[in-house]
This record gives sequence, structure tokens and C-alpha cells, in this order.
Amino acid sequence: VQLQASGGGLVQAGGSLRLSCVASSSAFKLMSMGWYRQAPGMQRELVASITHGGIPAYVDSVKGRFTISRDNIKKTIYLQMNDLKPEDTAVYYCKGTLGDIARAGSWGQGTQVTVSS
Repeated sequence: VQLQASGGGLVQAGGSLRLSCVASSSAFKLMSMGWYRQAPGMQRELVASITHGGIPAYVDSVKGRFTISRDNIKKTIYLQMNDLKPEDTAVYYCKGTLGDIARAGSWGQGTQVTVSS
């Protein structure tokens, strides 16, 4: 499965962005999907995930600010990011896998999110 992420950009603190990730395969509807991020010098971390059944999960640092969703007809996941903070600055990657999101899977190419203070 090929994944294409988009929607990153430069935004001021308190602003919003919406990331999108489009999958190439109809297997998308069977996949768990997630958004990861990696800041310079830091390990890649899972920010949000959503099961094939639509159940979301979030890392504590983004709860109440970020919302992950999926559209199985469009084979797309979204990450709505509100009240952005400078510490959200990172390259954001989408990932898709069968089963648990921690399993090996397909990655998108990454999209840069920069939040200025």
C-alpha cells in the first residue's frame, strides 16, 4: 500500500492545520492507521491512531487538541490539529498496517509542520 501525506505548513501558536493521508489500495478499510511525528534529534513517536473500526487513540500531549478520523470511501485519514504549540513542530508521517498499529506496515513520505511562537 502506498500512502501520500499532505497538509503540513507553517502556523502560529494557537493555530490549526489539517493533515491528510491517502492510500492507494482498497485494503485501506481493513487497516489500522496512525500519525507519527519526529522532531529533530528525537525519536519518532505515535501521536494518534485509528482502528479499522474507527476507534481513535491519542498520546497524552495532544488529547483534546488533535482529532484523527478516516473516510474509507476516499481511502483517507485526517489529523485535525488545533491549538498548535511550538512543541508540535515535527515531520508528521502516516502509517498503515493490518492489526495493531505497532506492527510493521507502510509509511507515507512525511509532511513538515512548523509552529512559531
